[in-house]
Amino acid sequence: MSIPQIPKPAKRIIGLFMREKVLLKPVADDLVESFGPVDMVSPWFPFDQTTYYESETGTPLFRRMLTFKNLTQQDMLPETKLVTNALEGKYSEKGRRKVNIDPGYLVPERFVLATGKNFTHRLYVGQGIYADLTLIYTKGGFQKLPWTYPDYADKNMLAYLERVRRRYIHDLKKAVS
Repeated sequence: MSIPQIPKPAKRIIGLFMREKVLLKPVADDLVESFGPVDMVSPWFPFDQTTYYESETGTPLFRRMLTFKNLTQQDMLPETKLVTNALEGKYSEKGRRKVNIDPGYLVPERFVLATGKNFTHRLYVGQGIYADLTLIYTKGGFQKLPWTYPDYADKNMLAYLERVRRRYIHDLKKAVS
């Protein structure tokens, strides 16, 4: 028999992509107000693996990842997604998003994103939100899955997530000691 246990807290990661890089500062300020201080910021990544968002956001698109100093419980994923959805609405114009915000979390074993869209590999976690298992950590690195979005499987993104994972493990050790 397995005994239920509260999982270790996770490292909150929020990906943003936008055409107007100037939006990063006000959106990041709003995220800090909701989730506490940022401790790591990725370089800008080109976001050119899909044309899905072009009609709404325009082009070219750029992605940036933010991680947060305060660790979060894994079951806070729906609440995080609802906050970021509200921010997407705040930064919309005439019903079109100017920024897309992808919240998620990282633990030693995996990287998970939140979505409002159901699919075969997504698990319902409450409040209309699904958890998307985006990457798994095995054999010394993050491994993509058949459904992993190409921008999250990019070697530069994987290198950034490796740095985040190292920071998270360091933060977790400090939190439990």
